[in-house]
Amino acid sequence: MADHGIGTRCVQAGYTPGNGEPRQIPIVQSTTFKYASGEAMGRLFDLEESGYFYTRLQNPTNDAVAAKIAAMEGGSAAMLTSSGQAASFYSVFNIASCGDHVVSSSSIYGGTYNLFSVTMKRMGIDFTFVSPDCTDAELEAAFRPNTRAVFGETIANPALTVLDIERFARAAHAHGVPLIVDNTFATPINCQPIAWGADIVTHSTTKYMDGHGAAVGGAIVDSGKFDWCAHADKFPGLCTPDESYHGVTYTQRFGLEGAYITKATAQLMRDFGSIQSPQNAFLLNLGLESLHVRMPRHCANGQAVAEFLQAHPRVSWVQYPGLPGDRYYALAQKYLPNGSCGVVSFGVQGGREAAQRFMGRLRLAAIETHVADARTCCLHPASTTHRQMRDDELRAAGVAPDLVRFSCGLEDTADLLEDIAQALEG
Repeated sequence: MADHGIGTRCVQAGYTPGNGEPRQIPIVQSTTFKYASGEAMGRLFDLEESGYFYTRLQNPTNDAVAAKIAAMEGGSAAMLTSSGQAASFYSVFNIASCGDHVVSSSSIYGGTYNLFSVTMKRMGIDFTFVSPDCTDAELEAAFRPNTRAVFGETIANPALTVLDIERFARAAHAHGVPLIVDNTFATPINCQPIAWGADIVTHSTTKYMDGHGAAVGGAIVDSGKFDWCAHADKFPGLCTPDESYHGVTYTQRFGLEGAYITKATAQLMRDFGSIQSPQNAFLLNLGLESLHVRMPRHCANGQAVAEFLQAHPRVSWVQYPGLPGDRYYALAQKYLPNGSCGVVSFGVQGGREAAQRFMGRLRLAAIETHVADARTCCLHPASTTHRQMRDDELRAAGVAPDLVRFSCGLEDTADLLEDIAQALEG
């Protein structure tokens, strides 16, 4: 599928039915799988053969959808997880452990920031947060001898900063570590980070990929290009025998294209069990089939709303990378020439209280924790998704106290603008 367009991959990749087989990906709603002998199952447990024995590790429905996402991102292998948060955790924990260090952009989703700065820190993994706008010298200074990865978001939620993927990839590779990019807001329709040097791509598939607020999920895609063996001392989990799997060395057995995802499945999914249900994977696939049609509409609505807000006297500021004059406009033109996303961040004159009153007057847009689906919704991050962060941490993440995150759905543009106008007038 690599030689097909992104729309064809959305519809066709991952699953090819044989003669008389179901046209749609079947839902294999089973926890276990039957085998004729213990020896046959034993070969699966030893990773000597491919197959299925327990859905906590792998399931045919999930694998077909993961293969589609890998094809869409231009990667070699992928896996589904129970949520985007699980994908962020697995992507880092698969290559970093107690005593290791990770460099991360400070402008990331609040839940991810909390995962890194609190929970994983308690596990002994230290994080240094740098501004996505940092100088090359500041980025270089963030690395340590025990650094194992660099992490960032293509379009940050909700600050809408745009990561300079090539620059962060160069810095990561100069220190022999991979760049991990959360591509949730852009989706592979508008940006494929692997093409710009990223090594691992993650998604909260709950957002645009599902697109209908129906199924929570996440995904991790491996580019298959990072040479773990060239830096074997940094990544012993991939380059030395795994005694919990009878001494298998993942890079030797599965090569660069399969080692990372196989280890994440065999070790992390085995031990943590953050699986995506086959039913959710089926719903996700339905969303993927129309992603290339939906994203342009989300972006068109986002652009129209951003332009309307920018001209409104009761709006103090607007952040949207598609606006000429936005500080990330040039990067967006480079990495996101076909559109960024449908999310607009802005401030209402009058501050936090005015923002709350504005949201309360909206009729079409619902106040929700969710973002990036078919229905327009909005949120005040400083008092919800980012409320665990101090003011200085909020500023570092690009989240102002008056910031409203407005996620444009697929409704008629004129209706969205009318709704915003009447709410601002109130």
